[in-house]
Amino acid sequence: MSARYGLVEAGGTKFVLGISDEAGNISARHRIPTTTPSETLPAMIDWFRAQGGEYSAFGIASFGPLDLDERSAHWGYITRTTKPHWSNTDLVGPLAATFGSPVAIDTDVNGPALAEYLWGAGRGQGICVYLTIGTGVGGGAVINGKILHGVSHPEMGHFRLPRHSEDQDFEGSCPFHGDCLEGLASGPSIIARWGASLSEFPSDHPGHDMIAWYLAQACCTLQAIMEPGRIILGGGVMGTPGLLDRIRVHASSIGKGYFVGNPDDVIVLPALGDTVGLKGALAVALSLTS
Repeated sequence: MSARYGLVEAGGTKFVLGISDEAGNISARHRIPTTTPSETLPAMIDWFRAQGGEYSAFGIASFGPLDLDERSAHWGYITRTTKPHWSNTDLVGPLAATFGSPVAIDTDVNGPALAEYLWGAGRGQGICVYLTIGTGVGGGAVINGKILHGVSHPEMGHFRLPRHSEDQDFEGSCPFHGDCLEGLASGPSIIARWGASLSEFPSDHPGHDMIAWYLAQACCTLQAIMEPGRIILGGGVMGTPGLLDRIRVHASSIGKGYFVGNPDDVIVLPALGDTVGLKGALAVALSLTS
């Protein structure tokens, strides 16, 4: 019997569920709202049960922060999160107890980072970084085929960066750090300043250039630390027309030719499109046997 994987892309607004073979062919897909654990997790279990058959393994790519220390009594739990009701929630346990299959879990940026490394824009690169810019900002890195972990998983959305000259008075929207990268360049930070999403502004609105400048600073910082062959920018904010080109222009100016690689080649959009989350969950599941 061919391998059959259950996939969970656990987001702050929705859980996307899927079933896939080892090659990444997704045969079923379903969405459920992220309300409370007592509602969302049973709905997840019910859907996988309704599909019938056995599962070789489950892969979860989830919002966090997560406890990824397999020695911990709370491995597979969401820890302290800003999402109401979800702190200290066990994501792995319900699937493992119901289906008796192995379950692998990682963050909703580490999973896509590995998927893009295996099948997408990061193929052939020794190091690739995936950043998502949306409701929050998060990042994951893959180095020679392995997801980067430390004491915990990276929190790339929370490093500090210079302030734009025309953005000195905004306090930032991050509830923990104020004006970190997430607090300055996420979707909520844009709405907090100007009352609308970036994609709703005319092309000459100053928000376009300011957000591009912040994201270019982030890219140049990542180049200085790791020199990745690809920096892959995903998330809803990156759907803004022209934003990628603006980031590349600013990155070229900020880098001043010091870093290896042309920003047009290094800074790219995801190649896997709207499947990147589920394929990230598959990549996490496949890591059980790698």
